[in-house]
Amino acid sequence: MVSIAPMMDWTTRHYRYFMRRITKRTLLYTEMITAAAIVYGDAPHLLRFHPDEHPLALQLGGDDPGQLVRAMKLAEPFGYDEYNLNVGCPSPRVQRGNFGAVLMEQPELVAGCVRAMRDTTDRPVTVKHRIGVEGCESYDDMRRFVDTVVAAGARRCTVHARIAILEGLDAKENRTIPPLRYEDVYRLKRELPTVPIEINGGIHDLMEVRRHLERVDAVMIGRSAYAKPYLFATVDRDLFGVDAPVPSRREVAESMYEYVDEVRREGVPPRRVFAAMLGLFAGLPGARAWKRLLSGRLPEEGSEILVRALAAVPEESKA
Repeated sequence: MVSIAPMMDWTTRHYRYFMRRITKRTLLYTEMITAAAIVYGDAPHLLRFHPDEHPLALQLGGDDPGQLVRAMKLAEPFGYDEYNLNVGCPSPRVQRGNFGAVLMEQPELVAGCVRAMRDTTDRPVTVKHRIGVEGCESYDDMRRFVDTVVAAGARRCTVHARIAILEGLDAKENRTIPPLRYEDVYRLKRELPTVPIEINGGIHDLMEVRRHLERVDAVMIGRSAYAKPYLFATVDRDLFGVDAPVPSRREVAESMYEYVDEVRREGVPPRRVFAAMLGLFAGLPGARAWKRLLSGRLPEEGSEILVRALAAVPEESKA
């Protein structure tokens, strides 16, 4: 299995719809949404998604089993394919809410959340976590955490192969400064052969994905999936075994015309969709013109902007 990581402000519903023009099988995630935001906010606005986005996991943030249950009951009619609990985000704001990576220090609390979530749905409940947090960072610490949440009903563990340093580093630095410890994730899989284990962290291309899949069950790619979305163009064929044609970049861009006009009629500025598409021609001639035309000061137009941007890209880059 291959998935694209939940990323705040990036894995929006527009990005997810765009990625479905490139890959049908890759598991997609929402941005992390706090249970409190769903329970006390505009749940339909937060939870709605296009039917084409399946398979789609809803990632929740929270530490209150009852509140997580209430949020899931509001989410159930929308038809998500999976619910994922965030135990990996190290940001100070998330820490103040007592969820994210700080919960690795409280495995029994996480287990209580997972148990309550599991009892609310027939969909899989999974956990995304770090290999540890500073001061609770040994392999044995992680193993105890995983054993506890799996016993509570977690169906898969997605392991970011870095510890989180909760004081002194911001969220961005926590994605790069703590060293990667892939061997700990591989060991976890060897010792728990029946538990689906997914690896995350520092993975940038499909060659790396294939190497990891020799050792674990699934691989999650984060920011490279946003910066270079077309790297997923062959995933369905090469990793999922689907006998389907690989879309060209031109076909991907043209398939977004109708969607841009549709969301514009809903009152959504086209630039929100275009932001998700900026990396389509990454590394190719014409990429700069494409990004400039989609990210500049845009008139009140819809798909016409995409037409002009695509025309600025050389034909050889559209293949």
